[in-house]
Amino acid sequence: MEQAALALPSLQILPPGVTRASGGEAEEMDELTSGFGLAMLTGVLCIYMVLVLLLKDFVQPATILAALVFSVPGAFLALFVTGSALSMPSMIGLIMLMGIATKNSILLIDYIIIARRDHGLERRDAIIDACRKRARPIVMTTIAMGAGMLPIALGWGADPSFRAPMAIVVIGGLITSTFLSLLVIPVVYSYVDDTVRWTTRRFGRLTHTPTSTDVAG
Repeated sequence: MEQAALALPSLQILPPGVTRASGGEAEEMDELTSGFGLAMLTGVLCIYMVLVLLLKDFVQPATILAALVFSVPGAFLALFVTGSALSMPSMIGLIMLMGIATKNSILLIDYIIIARRDHGLERRDAIIDACRKRARPIVMTTIAMGAGMLPIALGWGADPSFRAPMAIVVIGGLITSTFLSLLVIPVVYSYVDDTVRWTTRRFGRLTHTPTSTDVAG
């Protein structure tokens, strides 16, 4: 309806001094979208700071945050399949999904780092071992969370119009983030680790000052 009204010829060419502005529900939706963007950005920054403290690294937390990118397509696909609109409840579900989706990557990356640092495994062996041992708890927690949200997504209980979109977003995002985390996050970790190694060697070589021993050699 809104798109049809905006397509009217009288709204395409406005007289001088006349401007078009949103009001009512459209204005509230614009304010909600801007507030949601700020909340998402704040949440991502808070998650990043916690991961830096947990992993004692400033680069690898970016690998974990990649899970957020994998969860968003599944959330919007679930809304599209169920015919639900992007509303305030679904945006709340996206914020909930941020913390749940990063949980899978934290379990995986933390185990890889511990296996390499404390047990001396090579990177490839650590990744394979982490995927084998962490796949079961990741899948089980996803199934448990999805099963808990399923009655709400189906509209059972009080006020399904408000709660159902939120549950649909969480379930859809969990499904895609779980499978993509197990498949893509190890690859992203490898590329990030290679980049860190290359940067360390490159800048270490540039900042190295030749000594008498180097000259003699």
